[in-house]
Amino acid sequence: MKKKVYSIIVDHFKSWGVSHVFGIPGKSISPLMLELDHQEIQYVLGRHETGCGFEASGFALGSKGIGVAIGTSGPGGTNLITAAGQAREFQLPVLFITGQPSMSDTGRALSQDSSPFCTDLVKMFEPVTSFSARIERGDLLPLYLRHAIEKAYLGEKGPVHLCIPFDVLMEEIEEFHIPLPTYASPVIARDVDRVVELLNGAERPVLFLGKGAIMAEAFEEIRTIAEHWRIPIVTAPGGKSAVSTSHPLYLGGYGLGGSKHAMDYMVSGIDLMVVIGSKLCDMSLSGYTVKMMPKDMIQFEYDITFAGKSVAVPTEIVLGDLKANLQQVIGAAGASRRESEYELLPPAAFQADNNRDRMLAAGDAFRALRAALPDDTMLFSDAGSHSFYAVQHLDMPEPGTFFFDEVFIAMGAAIGYSIGAKIACPDRPVVCITGDGCLLMHGTEISTAVNHGAPVIFFVLNNGRLDMVDKGMSYNTGRSVGAVYEHPLDASGFGTSMGAKAHRCWTTADIVNGVNEALQSKVATVIEVMVDPQEIPPILTRLLSMD
Repeated sequence: MKKKVYSIIVDHFKSWGVSHVFGIPGKSISPLMLELDHQEIQYVLGRHETGCGFEASGFALGSKGIGVAIGTSGPGGTNLITAAGQAREFQLPVLFITGQPSMSDTGRALSQDSSPFCTDLVKMFEPVTSFSARIERGDLLPLYLRHAIEKAYLGEKGPVHLCIPFDVLMEEIEEFHIPLPTYASPVIARDVDRVVELLNGAERPVLFLGKGAIMAEAFEEIRTIAEHWRIPIVTAPGGKSAVSTSHPLYLGGYGLGGSKHAMDYMVSGIDLMVVIGSKLCDMSLSGYTVKMMPKDMIQFEYDITFAGKSVAVPTEIVLGDLKANLQQVIGAAGASRRESEYELLPPAAFQADNNRDRMLAAGDAFRALRAALPDDTMLFSDAGSHSFYAVQHLDMPEPGTFFFDEVFIAMGAAIGYSIGAKIACPDRPVVCITGDGCLLMHGTEISTAVNHGAPVIFFVLNNGRLDMVDKGMSYNTGRSVGAVYEHPLDASGFGTSMGAKAHRCWTTADIVNGVNEALQSKVATVIEVMVDPQEIPPILTRLLSMD
């Protein structure tokens, strides 16, 4: 039976369990928009294509399925590229579809041309996706769609891109069906005897956890390894919540937003550093010195590109599926949990106050936020000093509940991610941790949350500046240029203008009350937190070089 290309594509969305598709309409992709409505898949109209891509990524993360973002030709497509780059860092299966005016007219002067004669979207998406291609004939759809979905799910998982011209969407082809891949076995290292040998022989080891450990959901495996070998744990900024912060072996964060406890241990004579799911980028190793170098390193990574290259010590690289390889180590060593020895610590006591005689410190703001939130709340943290305050001060009692990327680190990404995740997980509290600078980039997506019934809590630290840039530049050069707003943002007023509820908070009691109200609300809420603009964020170690 023959069907239109656009209809077959949406048939696949339906069969893959895609309940929501994110985007902004345009002529070249209008057949897809109409078919989504016909097949009762909710089309989430975003406010900017980049935000739509972030939302599709958050939906993929929250649903543990595939996300779909659709942008029109030309600038609609280029606006999605940043979101694809961020999705790649989280290894999320997101299908980005862009349009092209018409394949038959390619080579003529066309408005919003996406072909090689103008804005070649296929080439532009290549560095930030696992697969990028233009479907130039309808009969190519089965093979190209299969390539795209396999690349999204197998091997180097991540976002993929298909550019489909308008006239190709309108072609009729034979109906077909491609299921989501389920037949791949995880890539497991050949043997882990050397890993077990190093772990058994270590006298002062450390577990160093990154974002990859969270995305692999290796929480039980990490806890087993830590407890069996009695290894203290530190986390890179993106690795926060790879283990409960209440675990007795947890020392805190390292790198930007790191803790003194973790730093002290790192300089105490480490002989083995076990890295799980971290590229060891400059933000993760911020403040790292030769005194911290171990004798040996084990690095569990899914990709070889940066493995064994950041710290110049002998490194045993365990390549492939993190969770499967950790399970292999546990099995080879006969490792087991020591639950009676390592019971989780009780939460720290917190007493909110209404003291307006001093400006609110960011650490107190995050302690107040934590006191008001259920343990299973999903928190998405944006690019900026607010996130490193969160890394340093925000307790995460439940593993896998804090999502932050310190590598690509796109400003405003957490706004869209939180909306997509809330749409995917409507019964779970979702919080976006952001700042006034990020809000000025993609804060209009709050309107998307309001219009599509996603009651996200937007926790906005407002200090009237691009704080990380301002403080870093001032520390490094003695002055700051172009980082302070002459007329600061009224974040609560901004949220209210889009239909969100809003609270401006000057004290920890204001925060607790505002968050408690927001948790009961069926509408998105902006919690604007007026923090001390002169407070120095925990970012200045990034400016120090190794000595």
